[in-house]
Amino acid sequence: MTTAERLAALGTATLGEAAQDARIFDEHLRPIAEGMQVAGPVRTVRCVPGDNLALHVAIDRAQAGEVLVVDYGGNTQSGPFGEIMALACQLRGIAGLVINGAVRDSAQIAALGFPTFARGLNINGTTKEHKGEVDATLNIGGVTINSGDIIVADADAVLVLPAASIYEAVSAGELRVAKERRMIERLSAGETTLEILGLNGEGKT
Repeated sequence: MTTAERLAALGTATLGEAAQDARIFDEHLRPIAEGMQVAGPVRTVRCVPGDNLALHVAIDRAQAGEVLVVDYGGNTQSGPFGEIMALACQLRGIAGLVINGAVRDSAQIAALGFPTFARGLNINGTTKEHKGEVDATLNIGGVTINSGDIIVADADAVLVLPAASIYEAVSAGELRVAKERRMIERLSAGETTLEILGLNGEGKT
């Protein structure tokens, strides 16, 4: 398993609890179809709302395995990414897209199986005039993110990890999974969660 595959298998819920450096994105960014998940190094993009030229440039520059993270200013009045761009990404080996904005062609993107996380859907088109920025420092939902950071996204959340701490995050996540498996075994053997966690059930008055 690659590091990206291990991160995706762990999931955001586990990594969000186990990894000290995990930063969780705005809760409104969601997969456009069930079962979508992605993990990999980030390639940042800043688009001018209503224009998608910067996205075309980013697709040209991105490396296989990278995830495009796009700041569209939270704007959902147009869809700068759709089926053709998703296919272009797939053919270049790009792993997925996270956009603080809307996309279009959701059914077609889902059929392609290209992991896409967005704030919403909008079929309105865009211009191709403003170069925007590729590899800029972004701030989305209170989270600062740069190209080279590691992103993990699934049905629960979207989170980012510094590349320097990725192995520690994987190790901590896998330890947590092992601990939860032991809890499941004890639950299956008849113990309660109160017993397993050493709680008295009375709490504070």
